[in-house]
Amino acid sequence: MSKRFGGIVALDADSFTAEPGEIVGLIGPNGAGKTTAFNVITRLYAPDEGDVRFEGETLLGTSPSGVIRRGIARTFQNVELFRGMSILDNVRVGAHARHGEQSPEDVLFYVNLYSLRHRPAAELPYGTQKRVELARALVSAPRLLLLDEPAGGLSHEEVEQLGAFIKRLREDYELTVVLVEHHMGLVMGVADRVHVLDFGKKIAEGTPAEVQGDKGVIEAYLGAPA
Repeated sequence: MSKRFGGIVALDADSFTAEPGEIVGLIGPNGAGKTTAFNVITRLYAPDEGDVRFEGETLLGTSPSGVIRRGIARTFQNVELFRGMSILDNVRVGAHARHGEQSPEDVLFYVNLYSLRHRPAAELPYGTQKRVELARALVSAPRLLLLDEPAGGLSHEEVEQLGAFIKRLREDYELTVVLVEHHMGLVMGVADRVHVLDFGKKIAEGTPAEVQGDKGVIEAYLGAPA
């Protein structure tokens, strides 16, 4: 798929896949096109060229709310909650979009937020708001979960816990996960495969070990050697 904003090429004929049950990392420097890719997948943006397919069928004629009903849910780089509403009511929004087997209360218990369920979202620390977003995504019973920088605002210890949690999440909810993240330790510790974007172009893909040793990836993050 390709996506341009005026003269800026945000995605340049990029292609990547996530197989059922995989955790796939999507990484790259700031401005590489990672969140744009998520926005195209979830139909917030229309691609200028190309296609987005889920379980063999195109998503291009699907509305953003229809994408949720098809079984795709996401979190956002910048937390997108109804700040004046309680945690529970925020999660109920996800259940309204698509009903899963678990209730909002069940999911809040799973993400360890049940005791805070009546607190307004605006009162919560940033990392806790991220978990509310995750609960809102999970309650819609997705088969594909897109996580946009879930480690933002977390301490080192919390990032380690998040890595273990994402792996457990995949098993417990039978999910495919695509993860956009700048925290390389997290991505390399949980992903089965990694795709790397730089200035809108995919420059590498492979296992975490293969990507970490790729010259193009090293130059994109550290700069070309003088």
